[in-house]
Amino acid sequence: SPVFTAPSFSLNAALSVALPLFLITLTGQYMPGMLVLRNDGFTTSANPIVAVTGLGSLLMAPFGSHAFNIAAITAAICTGKEAHEDPRKRWVAGIAAGVCYILVGVFGVTLASVFMALPGTFITTLAGLALLGTIGGSLASAMADARARESALITFLAAAANISLFGIGGAFWGLVIGLLAHAALNGRLPRVSRSAR
Repeated sequence: SPVFTAPSFSLNAALSVALPLFLITLTGQYMPGMLVLRNDGFTTSANPIVAVTGLGSLLMAPFGSHAFNIAAITAAICTGKEAHEDPRKRWVAGIAAGVCYILVGVFGVTLASVFMALPGTFITTLAGLALLGTIGGSLASAMADARARESALITFLAAAANISLFGIGGAFWGLVIGLLAHAALNGRLPRVSRSAR
């Protein structure tokens, strides 16, 4: 059962727990999730998504759910052509994913036991196969622009290397290295479109 835990604020907890969790969530979920949405043709602004998920995190944090956010892998599965050819009907996949999340939450211990019994290689292969179409489509889109092809490839390779520094994962450092590569190769950073704000 959910157990309420009264919030207790301290500078040490903010710097050692809250800030790293925020950076990991931002770089490991929000950025890849928004890129997946853009790649699948959804041009929504990041502002309402961050506002709604931030409010959800604030409300759910006393019950242990501190990282209420857009999930990159779920976005990749639910917003791609595999969900439905018509982008206007892909919301059904999001609802189905939400129902599955509720079921996983209710039967989490049992499902975790089942997955722990399976070999780790099998789980990794299953996740890779689920994202195969998204990875292929993203690479094709990234390589389409001749001016950004090299920096896109460097970003992909740096993110795939999964560099971890200061407790921040490979997605963030891949993006940083890609931006630096783009600036070095083109003399400037890429411009952000108004729809991305």
